[in-house]
Amino acid sequence: MSELSTTPTPSPSPAPPATTPPRHNWWARYNATSPVTLTVLALILGVVIGAVIITVTSAPVLDSWRHSFHHVGSFAGTLKLTFDTVAAAYRAMVTGSILDPTLFVHAITTGHGWSQTLTPLSETLTYATPLVIASIGVGIAFQTGIFNIGANGQAILGAIVGTAVASMIHLPMIWHLPLTLVAGVVGGAVCGLVPGALKAYTGAHEVIVTLMFNYVINAILIYALTSTALQLPGQSNDISRNFDSTATLNPLFGTKSGLRVSYGIFVAAAVVVFAVWFLKRSSLGFDFRVTGANPHAARASGINPKTIVLAVFLVSGGLAGLAGVVQAASTTHYIDGGFLIGSAGIGFTAITIALLGRLQPVGIVWGSLLFAALGVGGRAMQAATGIPLDLATIIQSVVVLFVASPVLITEIFRLRSRAQSFQLANKGWGS
Repeated sequence: MSELSTTPTPSPSPAPPATTPPRHNWWARYNATSPVTLTVLALILGVVIGAVIITVTSAPVLDSWRHSFHHVGSFAGTLKLTFDTVAAAYRAMVTGSILDPTLFVHAITTGHGWSQTLTPLSETLTYATPLVIASIGVGIAFQTGIFNIGANGQAILGAIVGTAVASMIHLPMIWHLPLTLVAGVVGGAVCGLVPGALKAYTGAHEVIVTLMFNYVINAILIYALTSTALQLPGQSNDISRNFDSTATLNPLFGTKSGLRVSYGIFVAAAVVVFAVWFLKRSSLGFDFRVTGANPHAARASGINPKTIVLAVFLVSGGLAGLAGVVQAASTTHYIDGGFLIGSAGIGFTAITIALLGRLQPVGIVWGSLLFAALGVGGRAMQAATGIPLDLATIIQSVVVLFVASPVLITEIFRLRSRAQSFQLANKGWGS
């Protein structure tokens, strides 16, 4: 028998992968999975919803729409009035918080009016400076899985201790200003240590303890300003002594410029650098992140949960206290009974900003600038157009809502990639 020779059949070559146009590759990279895209689209939705609210709450616009239903020919005029009203509101918000192009061109061409031109941006930066510091403190705690809701109280106590050092101790600036800032950090850290110790050694719920401790600090503030040596001499009102000039964060461009942005902006920048290094490079920051990501794995690796809880509240509370003393040292140079209470409470706003910035220091910076611009611009809008400041709060709320629920943005804008809902790095409150 003769051997049959067989020729091997070549295997079919795989089909070349389908190529996607570069434009689609770019969109696939910056779609719903990108925090930048989520924030931008959320801001767009906030602006659109704000425009609708302006339309339905403006009496002239509503009257024009009512008239247009009876006279079809006036429909174009109604649309123009609606657009002009909304545009005027947002124009006032932008020029009141960032820059007025007309004033900017005038300042460049004439060399005069720079103070008036830069005032909106200065106010935004002044408002954002303590927000950055407090929000980073809250974000660090949240990354560890601990909900520090007491940042406002910690900021107040930091301001109380800092004010005492700034007004009742007299030293050269090279010593006095750093000592004042350190005093604010110590005051906030001590305030944070109380709920931290209760959680670590008794298992107390940190959300309830920190939230209720804010009211205790508010009472301490009133007591310190009415019944201690911190009260301004000769006064019966709840107002403190004034900071010494050696303990203030002076305006960056001098007092004669009229611009309030102070050297506190460099303190905030230092806090951002510290937070990035602490979370990414330090061993304690690594322990924080591991504990937040998986508490059981952290315990198995030898990380002491009690030590971590105490350290988290010391760091978070210290930064909140620093924010409080920076606020006082940069603006009023004293504190009163309403300091950081009510709508002015930066500690409560810091919680929202920390979530908006996804607990990352750089994201928190952008979130603080956004909230500061909306707050400052909202006041300018109210003064220029009569539209209530509450509109800015509505836009802030809508932005946070959609950033925290990216699936809504995916469905509204029909994005291809499925977005994942933002979750904190822990399994539950108090776990």
